[in-house]
Amino acid sequence: MIMGWFNIYGLIIIAVIMIPNIVFAIKIQNGFENLWHNKIVETLEQIGRFSCFVLMIFNIPYTYIGFWFDNALAVYIIVCTVLVTAYCLVWVIFFRKNCLFRAVALSVIPSVLFLFCAVMLLNVPLIIMSLIFAPCHILISVKNADLKLK
Repeated sequence: MIMGWFNIYGLIIIAVIMIPNIVFAIKIQNGFENLWHNKIVETLEQIGRFSCFVLMIFNIPYTYIGFWFDNALAVYIIVCTVLVTAYCLVWVIFFRKNCLFRAVALSVIPSVLFLFCAVMLLNVPLIIMSLIFAPCHILISVKNADLKLK
């Protein structure tokens, strides 16, 4: 089964994972303060993040294959639902707690989510951007959590 240029599931995933981020930004002033500064890593993370957002929603023709095995859509939906639910639960449970677990969980889960979606759709640009985003996002999150805890 090959999806068209628009991925409604990707749009839903991005919308849902953005909800706790938006609530946090509104409720906690300076909650996303970046204490660790590395311009190269920060720039790569932002390029990877926004590229992943776009590539989760829009499939660029001739750069992706689509679901490549029977029942792949069901696996995609189930695994994405579990990952998005885990992400939202971590936000709910650790909303006001700044700890290393929260930083790691909230950076690893979306990284795994983007990479999983990319592989399931054999979406080459999403695979590349996920591989750029993941280490940068995890590194920034861990470094910031470490600095905030000191």
